Amino acid sequence: MEHMSHLSTAERRSLDDALNRAGFYPLLVSDVVHDALDQREPLSHLVHLETHFDRNEVHRHITVLVLTEDMLVITHVDDQQLDDEGEQMVAQISTESVPVSQIRSVVLSYVYAQPQNYTSADQARELTLAIAWSGGQRLDMGPAGCGDPQCDADHGYTGNIVQEDIVLRVSAEADGLQAVQNAKDFARALRKLSTSHPEPAAVPGPVQPRPRIGNRLVRGHHGR
Repeated sequence: MEHMSHLSTAERRSLDDALNRAGFYPLLVSDVVHDALDQREPLSHLVHLETHFDRNEVHRHITVLVLTEDMLVITHVDDQQLDDEGEQMVAQISTESVPVSQIRSVVLSYVYAQPQNYTSADQARELTLAIAWSGGQRLDMGPAGCGDPQCDADHGYTGNIVQEDIVLRVSAEADGLQAVQNAKDFARALRKLSTSHPEPAAVPGPVQPRPRIGNRLVRGHHGR
């Protein structure tokens, strides 16, 4: 028990250190994250800061993922400038707590440079982590075509159904190699914990007719 308590204390300290290094309202973000944890002990975390430039304005936002024994706690913070001088700022914060047993998939996508020269010591230059849990889906549709450039027939529509609730992209160029490794370590911890929790039994409900688009049946799109 003392060993586990020591590990939990170390992980809390590591989480706070990561928030301080990010430098994005660290005290505010730390208080919000720990409040969302509801006194749960963190097992692993991932802190991802992004900066976007829009003309003369700089927009930043931070996403913090914290894994506990039974929950995935997600905190997202944006800031917004209300005046031209930047003296009036507001922070917009959202938190979500997802039971680990509801995690449906953990997807990792890698980018490696110069794969023809790959060695086992090489690290990925980029990693994208996608986590799905709600069952909500995004349907990307577009006109279907064929291989004949002279064909002008109506081929209906085609598309992809993508199930994803959060997607984070981490690159060595923007975030550093250690950030890519941190994302990989967090994904491993999440994958290990989520697969150790049995999936709750589905509750049967009424079958709804699926909409028809052209000559194809597609699954219904549910808003998140």
